[in-house]
Amino acid sequence: MKSNLALLFDRFTIALVATVVIASVLPCRGDAAALFRLVTAGAIALLFFLHGARLSREAVVAGITHWRLHLVVFACTFGLFPLLGVALLPLARATVGDALALGLLFLCTLPSTVQSSIAFTSIARGNVPAAVCSASFSSLVGIVLTPLLVGALLHARGGAAPVTAIRDITLQLFVPFVAGQVARRWIGAALARHATIVGLVDRGSILLVVYTAFSAAVVAGLWRQVSAGALAALLLLCGLLLAIALVATAQIGRRLRFARADRITIVFCGSKKSLATGVPMANVLFASSAVGTIVLPLMLFHQVQLMVCAVLAQRWARGADAAADTVTEAAAD
Repeated sequence: MKSNLALLFDRFTIALVATVVIASVLPCRGDAAALFRLVTAGAIALLFFLHGARLSREAVVAGITHWRLHLVVFACTFGLFPLLGVALLPLARATVGDALALGLLFLCTLPSTVQSSIAFTSIARGNVPAAVCSASFSSLVGIVLTPLLVGALLHARGGAAPVTAIRDITLQLFVPFVAGQVARRWIGAALARHATIVGLVDRGSILLVVYTAFSAAVVAGLWRQVSAGALAALLLLCGLLLAIALVATAQIGRRLRFARADRITIVFCGSKKSLATGVPMANVLFASSAVGTIVLPLMLFHQVQLMVCAVLAQRWARGADAAADTVTEAAAD
């Protein structure tokens, strides 16, 4: 299991920051940019093919029976977050401007992250099988639901039309995902044996999308439009959004009288947003020159959620260990 330091400052986070720096200093232009866009489209298809090939249908079927928990996570991910995004929109516009406010609203429409939700649930002694099912279901449904939410919330503010968005998402993301599910019976075991290589392809695809997106944004004048003060304000907004989501999911789980392990799952699956899904989706849904600005709030939120949830997971793990020790001592007496 990763340590706190590894969760806060892992290699991927460092690579992500380095990619933004490289795109800022050496952005691709002209014919090179057109080539990168083609390669990026292929990388996105490969990314979702791998997601489909690695997702265990057995794990999803096994977790479906816990429908109350999944319904709560689903409601928080695709109901609570968009409402919070709309509520924070006036403040975001006043502090960071329309473009970044649009990106903050976009991240509120995204599905939950899969890997880190499961990892933190495991660290905190939560219901891991339910987390696997909830996060995977959220990611799958988000392929269709996120474009609908983008159409409803962002169309009037420069987003893609919902019908066009769903068509593009279906062709570039959902079809490769289904193809991966079909191919799982033949390649699933090989992917499991070569998890490190698959992980490199996974993260490499995201880095390529980020480089292409930020190159287009830099050429369009991103860093002339976004000041250090706006970045600081955006970081605070991301922290505020996460804090509200964490408190809300914790209170919902408690008031609905879920068991402790289930409440942990609700918090970690219902309060997080997926960078791995969000960056490719933004690349499909928005103009290339706008993608860099759109995904900047998501990148900041991603790091904030890792830092905060790492601390929470370790704290709850210590609480679970202390409770177990108390029970053991009482039994011994």
